[in-house]
This record gives sequence, C-alpha cells and structure tokens, in this order.
Amino acid sequence: MAPVASVEVGPPAQKGEGRARRYYKSADALVQAPESIRCLSDIINHAAEKYPNDQAMGWRDTIDMINEEKEVKKTVRACSVEKFFDERKEVTEKKTWSYWHLSDYKWWTYSELAEYIKYAGQALVHTGHSKDTIFNIYSGTSRRWQVMANACASQSITFATAYDSLGEEGLTDYRLDRQLAHSITQPEVYGIFTNANLLDTIAKVVSQTPSLKVVIYDGEDKDVKKGAVETLEKAGLKVHKFDDFIEMGKKNPCDFNPGKGDDIACIMYTSGSTGAPKGVQITHTNIIACIGAVEVLLPHVIKHGETYIGYLPLAHIMELAVELSLFAVGARVGYATVKTLTDASVRNCAGDIRTLQPTIMVGVPAVWELIRKGIVAKVNGSGMIKSNLFWAAVALKKAAGIGSFLGSIADAVVFKAVAAGTGGKLKYAMSGGAPISKETQEFLSIALVLMIQGYGMTESTAMAALLPPELHRYGTVGVPVPSVEIKLVDVEEAGYSATNDPPQGEICVRGPSITKGYYKNEEETKRTIDEDGWMHTGDIGQWNPDGTLSLIDRKKNLVKLSGGEYIALERLESIYKSSQYVSNIVVYGDANASRPMAIIYGHEANLKALVKQQGIDVEDDFTAIAHNEQVKKAVLNDLVTVGKKAGLKQLELLSTIVLDSMEWTAQNGMLTAAQKLQRKPIIEHYKKEIDVSSVDWCP
Repeated sequence: MAPVASVEVGPPAQKGEGRARRYYKSADALVQAPESIRCLSDIINHAAEKYPNDQAMGWRDTIDMINEEKEVKKTVRACSVEKFFDERKEVTEKKTWSYWHLSDYKWWTYSELAEYIKYAGQALVHTGHSKDTIFNIYSGTSRRWQVMANACASQSITFATAYDSLGEEGLTDYRLDRQLAHSITQPEVYGIFTNANLLDTIAKVVSQTPSLKVVIYDGEDKDVKKGAVETLEKAGLKVHKFDDFIEMGKKNPCDFNPGKGDDIACIMYTSGSTGAPKGVQITHTNIIACIGAVEVLLPHVIKHGETYIGYLPLAHIMELAVELSLFAVGARVGYATVKTLTDASVRNCAGDIRTLQPTIMVGVPAVWELIRKGIVAKVNGSGMIKSNLFWAAVALKKAAGIGSFLGSIADAVVFKAVAAGTGGKLKYAMSGGAPISKETQEFLSIALVLMIQGYGMTESTAMAALLPPELHRYGTVGVPVPSVEIKLVDVEEAGYSATNDPPQGEICVRGPSITKGYYKNEEETKRTIDEDGWMHTGDIGQWNPDGTLSLIDRKKNLVKLSGGEYIALERLESIYKSSQYVSNIVVYGDANASRPMAIIYGHEANLKALVKQQGIDVEDDFTAIAHNEQVKKAVLNDLVTVGKKAGLKQLELLSTIVLDSMEWTAQNGMLTAAQKLQRKPIIEHYKKEIDVSSVDWCP
C-alpha cells in the first residue's frame, strides 16, 4: 500500500486552522540544503569540479535570415453605390515573411562556464560593483543571463530582474505598465545587463535613473539602435560589450567573495495588478533549500545526464529555479526562443526542440494547451483511419494505465509520431505558473509524456507543492516540497474551513525556502508573513484523502489565468460596467482560460434600442433579447471596445459573456444588503450557462 503523501506534524491545531503537513519523507526535519552546496555560487562550482568536461549550456547561432514573399488573400468591404449596401470582395496582398536559419547547438562545458562566471564577477568588481550595490538583468533568457546572475553571486552582489518585454515605462513607472514596474528605479541599480536591441530603451529612461553607472550588453553592433550608446555615454555611463567585459575581468583578478546564508541573492519582481509590483527578496538560503527539496523529491527526474530546453523567462522564478536545480546535478541546458521553438519559423534546419531533443521540458498551462490543440488538430485532419486509431490508443492507454504493457504498445505504435514532434526523447513535462486543466494534463500524459504538476510563487522560491511521478494523479498540485510545511487557515466568509471534509482553507507556507520579505516594503511583508513565519498565500487549498493538495479558489478577487498572470476582477468590473448595455456585471476567470468572461444583468432600455438600431429579428421581450446570440455578440463587441479604450491588456479583454434579464437583488441572494456583489452565488446560479459558454471561451 502506497504511503500517504503528506503527514501532520507539530502541535495540535489552533482554532480556525488545521495542523501543518509535510512531505512524508521530510516529516522529522525540513530540507535545508543539498550536500556540498551552501550558497548560489556553490551550484555551478560544484558541478564544474564533478563534471568539468560535461556540456553545461547550449545555444544556436543565427546563420542567416531568409525572407520569403507570399500572397495573402483576405476579404474586404467594398461599397456598392448602385445597391446602397456593402459588398465583400476578395483581394490578394503580397507580404514578406522572415525565417531563421540556425546552426546546430554549440556548448560550453561546466569548466568553461565556471571561468566565464569568474571573469564576469571580477569585471563587476573592477567597474565599481560591491555588496552595497544592486545589479539589474534586463535581458532575454540565455546562457549569458545565467553568467551575470552567478557572477553577481560570486561577489556578494544582489541582482534584480526585469522582463525583456518591458518598455521604458515598465522599467520606471508601475502606473504606466503594471508588469514589472520600477525594477531599475526602486532598487537604485548601479549596473545593468541587457541585449543590444534594448539599449535604446535604457537610453530613454537614463535621465530617470541617476544611480545607473554601468551597462553591459550582449549581441551584435548591427542590433544597436542608432544613437543609443552615444546617449548613454553622454549621460556619464560606461557601456561595455559582453565579450569585452569578460576580457576586462581576465585582466583584473580579485578574490572570490560569494554571498551566503541570509544575504539577498536576488530581488525578483512580481506582477502588479492594481498597484506597485513587489520586489521579493530571495536569499542564498532560500535558493539552496529549493535545490535540496528537488534533490529529495525528484532524484529520478532532475539528474545528471538529462537535457533541458530553456525558453521561459529567467526573470520568472520558476525558470530560474528549474535551471539551477539542473546545474546542481550536472545536467545540460540548451537555450531556445519561443519564435524558433518549432519548425514553423525556421528554414534549412529544424526548430530548437527537435534539434536539441530534450528529456525535460517546462511550460505554463497556455503552452500545453497550444500543444494539445496542435496534436488534436493534426490527428483530426489525418483521415478517418488514422484518427480512429489514435483515439482508440488514447482510450486503451487510459484504461490500462500509464506505464502498463498495453500503454507501452500504444506508445510504440501510435504515439511515437507525437513524441517525434518534441525530439523523441522527452521523459517528463512539468507545468507551473497556474493550475493546468485535468483534461489537458491527462491527454498529454497519455499521448505525449508524463506531466508533473506543481504549485508555488516567487515568495516560495518557485515551489510550495509538487507532484512526483510515483504519486501521479489528476486534479492535484502534489505534496508539500521537502523544504516547506503547509497548513490551511479558515476563510469563514467563503465557507472554507480546516474542519470541512475534506479540509479546506487559505494555504499558508513556512520553511527555509520562503522569502524573508519584500524589498523596501515592510508593510506588505508584515501583511503577508506572520510572526510565526507563515506566509499567507491568498490561495484556497484542499487536502485530499491521499495527502495531496488541490487548489480550489482564490481568497481575494485576483484570478490567475492559464498563462500564469493575474487579473483583478473588481477593477475589470468597474471598467466594463460603464458599457451602456450593462446594469451589473461579474467578471469570471479561471486557470483553464487565457482570458476572462462575464456574467451580465443587462440594461433593458438600451438593449431594446440596440435591437432596433441593428435590425435584429427578435421578439420585443427582455428575456428573449438577452438570450439572442446576435445581441450577445453586439454587447461583447461593445465591452471589448470599452476595455480597449480603458487601456486594458489583451488578457483582460472579455472572450465571451452570459447575458440575462433577471435583476440581481439582495432578496434573491445576488447582492449583499450593502448592494455589493455576491460573487459565489452568482457564479453558482449561472453555472450551466457558464459551462455552455465555455465552448466559445478562449482556452
């Protein structure tokens, strides 16, 4: 009989909360660190000592850009004066498409990687960086991103992160761009590493960042926008190409001075939905506890000899933690880009994933949804015989079980072609950033590769729970990772209690991999982490009978979509409520969709006016009008227009709606006595309509 995945530990539960639970193998003591690793710098140094000649980091060079001209047909409106109405006609346009011609993967060994880190660290010291300064990495995912991060660690320099997708506003002012705001200005960075094509963005904000003195960039001179370097130098900054920076380090040696313990290794900024993003302080202790937890929980997955494809942003804690865990065991990481991941955007070569042939791949739910849909579309377009064979194999493997004899036959005969699309060697897929749908997890685990689900946040150094392969099941995010313990705290107003069957409540996490707090934000730190060290996540969880944890809700009205980004429901409601066709509105989203939907109590008079204006053939009855598909489409279009005018992001725009004529009142339970929305009862009332609408809902 398999052991219960987690066990209760510690003193009896206090009123209003459940007992803490730990992974059953770490019940007596939480994991602090792996053997021989005590700080971030030890990770690659340890691998370089043990596996000096093994491949560590791989990349592909661009050989050429190939332009292809194609004819594109599209339908446009053409006014017919004679007939007094719009006609449609098909026109042909010529467009030029650019494709990458890439080299095969080239590799640094662990010994070479350690040297680059050493020289970059020495160059940082030579250019004035120290333990008292902060360095920023504003760059795409690459081997040199990791070199600069580890170089900082080698000299006790804290590094902050910024997504390379940020424009100038995102670097300086959260009110203009809520992604990773002010990651340069708040920590008052002294130096920054970036890409050649982003120098112009830094040049535009240099007047607002007086602390910035040094810029290092990666890339070709042809990618630098005209005048960018001159603007930076005129402002008094020193600008260095990466290769020149490394040479500087070679010529100016200094002592190795690694950060350790509670020293802050990294300030990683979270997404800000309604206010300033928070800079999460991640210490060396946090990082090595995370590495140690992986070593205990996934020794058969994260191990020497594996190949990982790195394409997610390293500015996201999940990608950083996964890569560091792989470096700790001497595995190899091949870097890729989203644009060249598949064969679609390359010529004269295969895409990154087929070229590298990874054994491990990580993605957010939105990535896995795209892969699932791509597989299904290809299967359904392959003809009746092949399609029927595929779905019969899915049913067979589902019934027989993953790892069964019949399942292995299905893999060899039918699913081999699916596996070839990812290089043919994939052993494990991991999903994080938001819960993946049960349907997608199950389908990909059967047709492609076993999918490992996880749960965490920046504040927990990426991981709070993880589902190891031997405990494989659906609808759960796994067990507490060995470096943390988890308890559930009652959320009375939502009906979640640790005494429920099964126990439910707000997920609280404690352990050595939990952040010490937010940078320059003591108020938010105290609000999130209590006096006993418990971090209150705001997520609602449920303990399953087997000891695994499931996510079921969100304490606050912030919802994480399939791409891992949050939307603020109340804020969206306040914007969409301005539509002339809305009397009241509830915006709804979950982790299975990439955009939200809305449930709307319509404005009767304006909807009737809309019907007349657009000549919609419908009975003059409010209920009939509200349920008419043409009316719903017109209202949705209006709401999207309202959202765009308000400056909403694409992921905040509604994808579909439920429109109704029933008034929401306190008497029917849809509103409180204070006329506030009763979100949960409204969603439950319209559950059937939501399920029907999900057919059109952007997944």
